[in-house]
Amino acid sequence: MKKGIIWVGLVIMLLPGIVGAADWTEKVKVKGDLRYRHEMIKVEGNDARNRHRIRARIGIEANPADSIKLGFQLASGSDDPVSRNQTLGDTFTAKGIWLDLAYVDLHTDQAPGLNIIAGKMKNPFHKVGSSELIWDSDFNPEGGVLKYVTSNDRAEFFANVGGFWVEERGSDCDTWLFGGQAGVDIAFAEDKGNIGGGFSYYGYGNIKGYGTFYDDDSFGNTLDEGDNYMYDYQIIEFFAELGFKVEDFPLQFFFDYVKNVAENVEEDQGWLVGGKFGKTKDPGSIAFRYIYREIEADAVFATFNDSDFNGGGTDCKGSEFGFDVQVAKAWTASMTYFLNERSANYDTPNFNRLQLDAAFKF
Repeated sequence: MKKGIIWVGLVIMLLPGIVGAADWTEKVKVKGDLRYRHEMIKVEGNDARNRHRIRARIGIEANPADSIKLGFQLASGSDDPVSRNQTLGDTFTAKGIWLDLAYVDLHTDQAPGLNIIAGKMKNPFHKVGSSELIWDSDFNPEGGVLKYVTSNDRAEFFANVGGFWVEERGSDCDTWLFGGQAGVDIAFAEDKGNIGGGFSYYGYGNIKGYGTFYDDDSFGNTLDEGDNYMYDYQIIEFFAELGFKVEDFPLQFFFDYVKNVAENVEEDQGWLVGGKFGKTKDPGSIAFRYIYREIEADAVFATFNDSDFNGGGTDCKGSEFGFDVQVAKAWTASMTYFLNERSANYDTPNFNRLQLDAAFKF
């Protein structure tokens, strides 16, 4: 961990020489955020758990040439692939810092709209309504991707294709992920809203017959008698969204559906429907959201989907309620409540979570 911090520190110091001291402020951007959270978790049959958590991130984006962008980010938390949260209360011990992003983004005027990205990157796939049915919001994959966007006065078309390393094994087959996605977003006349949709395919290689990947937990996916994954994961996704304004108040509705089409999978489907009302932008502005989802045990690979809903994973259903207010220019306060019901495969059927957040960014 210390070597990673030293390495990023050296990058920060050397970047002025790489891009030129005079161009430093124009070609390098530093940004970050801090979120302080009070969280209450109530699992049926157990006492409520209250905890305070922080998430801190600082990142750098540099453009040493017109066709190159470099991205680096450090974050709090642990090696959890879907959380950058750090729980407070461990006798005031120092908290860990991790390399969260390290990527290169290549693009050229000779191929407008095309980006080639490699490394540990931000999730390149479109998530309708910020849906976490497949991917948690903190999920940052590792590999390479081609992203393409083209547009005209009324419509934007996008396509993403990538290959990622999930688990590298020195003496056995690697586990990998291939992802492909295409979609379109069509704007209404006079900036009155938009309608869009698309589809995705995510195929994992070498999961069936292997043990769990993180924290010795399948997060709801089905295991065989040897505690290995019973099924493969070949996931198709269809999504759609509709946005419009009532006076100056924005409304958005969205739908997301997934199905695992690998052989012999029984609990193979999931879906989500939701709405967002308002937008936090200027101080005093507010936003509401409501999402309902149902996700069967093997609809998706559960290690990477929403880590808050149901406590993480699949084999559950329920609601998510949210309220946000823009307190000041760089300060947003939020409340989120999860009212979730687990299947009979869990020992505890009901899961409730309340999150109170204060988020600051620069």
